[in-house]
Amino acid sequence: MTRILVIGGGIAGTATALALHKAGLDVTVHEAHPDTAEDIGAFLTLASNGMRALAQLDASDVVTALGFPLRSMRVLDAQGSQLAHVPLGEADDALLRYRCLRRGELSAALQAEAVRRGIGLTHGARLVSVENGPDDVTARFADGSVATGDLLVGADGLSSTVRQSIAPGVAPVYAGQSVFYGYTRSAPGAEDTGHITMARGSSAAFGYAVSPDGETYWFARVGGAAVPADELAHPAPSRWREQLVALLGKDATPAAGIVASATDDIMATNATEIPPGTPWRSGRTLIIGDAAHAASPATGQGASMALEDAVVLAKSLRDTPDPESALALYEACRRPRVEHNITASGEISRGTRAPSRAGGAPPPQRPGDDTLAAQLDWNHDMNAVTSTAD
Repeated sequence: MTRILVIGGGIAGTATALALHKAGLDVTVHEAHPDTAEDIGAFLTLASNGMRALAQLDASDVVTALGFPLRSMRVLDAQGSQLAHVPLGEADDALLRYRCLRRGELSAALQAEAVRRGIGLTHGARLVSVENGPDDVTARFADGSVATGDLLVGADGLSSTVRQSIAPGVAPVYAGQSVFYGYTRSAPGAEDTGHITMARGSSAAFGYAVSPDGETYWFARVGGAAVPADELAHPAPSRWREQLVALLGKDATPAAGIVASATDDIMATNATEIPPGTPWRSGRTLIIGDAAHAASPATGQGASMALEDAVVLAKSLRDTPDPESALALYEACRRPRVEHNITASGEISRGTRAPSRAGGAPPPQRPGDDTLAAQLDWNHDMNAVTSTAD
């Protein structure tokens, strides 16, 4: 197997292309959007496990040039009292520290790195169908173009076309919270940089971090009914600000003041998840990242899990000559971990599980996840790692 088509040029797809290229495979990326501007305003946090995966792709420098590191987390109660202040991840290692950055900047940087390494990347390639054959797989695009490969990897996100070819009818499920996020340079009160603050409010969960240049990145997760689709399509930032200030103002945390000072670039989405047990593969087609295992953002692990996917998939294909066995190995390694994250994160969003004392740490690892570092280590054979864990 040498020719691999990656559908989707976001974080999961581009990282997968970097990993497959490093493994010596011929890979091309097909991205539906005409440029790299998708989700340019949103931000995310990469955890230490995600940063470890990037290091294995020799992409640490690309990412540490963006955003800012987070070394610790403060947790406040609804009265504004500090419950905890704990280190985040592997804070002592500069390459593995948590990192807060804009999603669009990360996608653009990974795409630029892929192009620099000679990986083919096509924009404006909107997939319409997938055809599995006995010896290859064909992708057909809206502009009439066709691409054929030995394997097709669907990294095309929540509304995945590739997933519909594998599991028709499976769609994201609302996870019980709407999520708002934005920025401000005029938040009341001075804050140190280098940590994220999580406030456990009576009506919402709120988090914020201050960049070295004084910009506050913030988000609010609010339970209840989902934001209507037409409202998401036609944003109402001023109304959202008023509603959030009223809701967050019930508590004595900095949240209401931060949102009140925010710019009009307030964004909203609904937390959704892909149901555990969704099939990931059929024939020569596989889905990864949010297409396969999107979770509520409550654990903050979405992007990091996608980066793990990239490394483990490339190593599985590198170390296992038979494609079917390689994909089975990949799924055996990944499914327990990512579906545990879906479940734990969804329970937090729905209010059926209390967050950890650290506020937003990843859920407890499942049996066998102590081998994660070895699975991500580029120099470890995937089959040896798996046999050791059995």
